Amino acid sequence: MLPPAAVAWFSRPASVWWGFAVVHLYFLAWMMSFVIHGTTFSDTEQYRQWALAGFNPADMEGSISPWVYPVLAQIPIFLANVAGPDVYLLMWMLIITALNAGAMLYLTRGPRRRTGIAPAWWWLVFLIFMGYLGFARVEGITAPIVLVALLFAARRPLVATVLLSIATWIKVWPAAVIAPIVIVSRKRVKIIATGVLVSAVVLLGTYLAGGGKYLFDFLTNQGERGMQLEATFSTPWVWLSVFHLGGSKIADNLAINSTEVYGPGASAAAFLMQPLFLLAALVAALLLVWALHQGAEREELFLEGALMMTTAFIVFNKVGSPQFIIWLAPVVIAGLTHDWARWKVPAALLMAIAITTFVIYPLFYTPLIHANPVMAAVLSTRNVLLVVLLYWSVRRTVELARRPRPVSGALTAAAN
Repeated sequence: MLPPAAVAWFSRPASVWWGFAVVHLYFLAWMMSFVIHGTTFSDTEQYRQWALAGFNPADMEGSISPWVYPVLAQIPIFLANVAGPDVYLLMWMLIITALNAGAMLYLTRGPRRRTGIAPAWWWLVFLIFMGYLGFARVEGITAPIVLVALLFAARRPLVATVLLSIATWIKVWPAAVIAPIVIVSRKRVKIIATGVLVSAVVLLGTYLAGGGKYLFDFLTNQGERGMQLEATFSTPWVWLSVFHLGGSKIADNLAINSTEVYGPGASAAAFLMQPLFLLAALVAALLLVWALHQGAEREELFLEGALMMTTAFIVFNKVGSPQFIIWLAPVVIAGLTHDWARWKVPAALLMAIAITTFVIYPLFYTPLIHANPVMAAVLSTRNVLLVVLLYWSVRRTVELARRPRPVSGALTAAAN
């Protein structure tokens, strides 16, 4: 739809950096409306409180523990406070901008100088809708790290494992990408050893720093929480709340700063979600193992597996926070770089998911928590799209197994 001159301009690597500057300067300017008043936005206020309290749960009685995240999350949270609490949000934004710039540079240079341009533009459009979440959450720290790891995975799977292991100790979700690497690569023993080594260094460093007793709190800190409003499996109770049926309601869980659904069977569903989540991850892993033994192309299988596992982590999660959608972006960007034609469907689905998520948060979250039927429909649409994306990834994995391609691709070469 664009004139040839515009298409030629957008196809140049330099044009991507103009787009990068425009998107990041917009969000920087928007965040400065908070910074000039010495305030923060969204979860960065909680991060600032943790940084000021020194990450000691004993000093934050009655508040959310900083150890709700894995230990390495405390590094960027503390680093953003080096210039003082008044500019905390600015420093947090600059850290994420620097990480995004590094990932963008790696995406658009060398062998990806051409194939990475269109995926880079897709990422920038995605950021327009998800930046309000990405620039104010830990996901904004982990996403560029995971993207670089996925791009490294083709030729240097061990380097990718180091990056993914570090990212997992910041927020757990990158484990969904590690699992397909372990399954698909012939270097799986070295990959596992590398992950164990990184984890051992993290464990030892935390113990020596005196945080050993809090190290695994992130696994249990929110175990008793209920079904969060935005979770895929919360959809029936959202509509029960809209129609005021069975005493169902949407209310805040002040203990963990979360909005949850309540009603007939909601507590039982919350209890069952954890084993269902583990079962979904196991089924996805077994499907990858089966597809590999059927002769599926390894590089494509790894990427499809990463998408399938990451989407499963969201669909079968009782939390389902809006920022979880950011988890999917690195996988889709890497997939588009590998094969645009194959990955344009999940890319379109994820963009639609990002747009509906943007409508939910930050635009109309308040009407949603008050059971507005229009916003309930938007949330339901978003959740249906997530299920469709999961279905697409499962179907593609099965197709790879049934129609194996000639062994090729850089990941296969590295595995050999």
